[in-house]
Amino acid sequence: MATGTNIRTYYDGRWHDGDVPIMRAADHGSWLGTTVFDGGRYFEGIAPDLDKHLARVNRSAEALMITPTVSAEDMIEIVWEGLRRYPKGTAVYIRPMYWALDGDELGVVPKLDATGFALCLEEIPMAPPEASTTLTTTRFRRPVLENAVTNAKAGCLYPNNARMLSEARSKGYGNALVADAMGNVAESATANVFMVKDGEIFTPIPNGTFLAGITRSRHIENLRADGARVHETVLTFDDFRSADEVFLSGNMSKVTPVKEFDGTHYQVGPVTKRVRELYWDWAHSKA
Repeated sequence: MATGTNIRTYYDGRWHDGDVPIMRAADHGSWLGTTVFDGGRYFEGIAPDLDKHLARVNRSAEALMITPTVSAEDMIEIVWEGLRRYPKGTAVYIRPMYWALDGDELGVVPKLDATGFALCLEEIPMAPPEASTTLTTTRFRRPVLENAVTNAKAGCLYPNNARMLSEARSKGYGNALVADAMGNVAESATANVFMVKDGEIFTPIPNGTFLAGITRSRHIENLRADGARVHETVLTFDDFRSADEVFLSGNMSKVTPVKEFDGTHYQVGPVTKRVRELYWDWAHSKA
């Protein structure tokens, strides 16, 4: 099922119009879930940090013991060839994907150099600046590296995220603020999270239970260059209850203000607005 519309798919060395079939029933990825992906964004004629997203999908493949077969440099050329098929100004989600084709003699370990690759472009509008969400807690937690491939953007991690989101929605909230194995805040079900207190910005320190996102890192760099104090540290749910502002950071929407966490309400404050301004200014300066 596609998320967006006006889909283009690069598969088997060429571009295809539409959502084309790319996997077989007996592929290792279909059977045992060895799939990885990443997501870039094209909007307003720019694709910020595209090279980093394409490099990360290769690292994710290696983390799942899948042999990456396309260099990030070659993927960039493929992406821009595909983007030229869209009208100028179209907002597009860019999703490179790998999956294992075959396994070892027991079928479990992916076989080296047996890799499927596709790159999907989908027209998905950017969220408007006023779009926001709400957060609640969930009983589901982020796993650790010892029991899940938390160092990869892997499809097999997302059923757990889906449980988090489903629980949050059943309680009337838009997303979940999720704990790590120790019970401290890790991220939301779908994106990294920041909070603001007394003008300073705080975000959970990467501890191997979640991906410290590319957009997250960009926000930190932009804020520090702007003179703000940004802390990567251990944060509790009570820290968020006492925060002045909270916002999510992810590739799909870049900045999403949070207006409520389990009855604690926030304004869309000056820091959240400034983060968005800084990102757009930086992105267009690098066009």
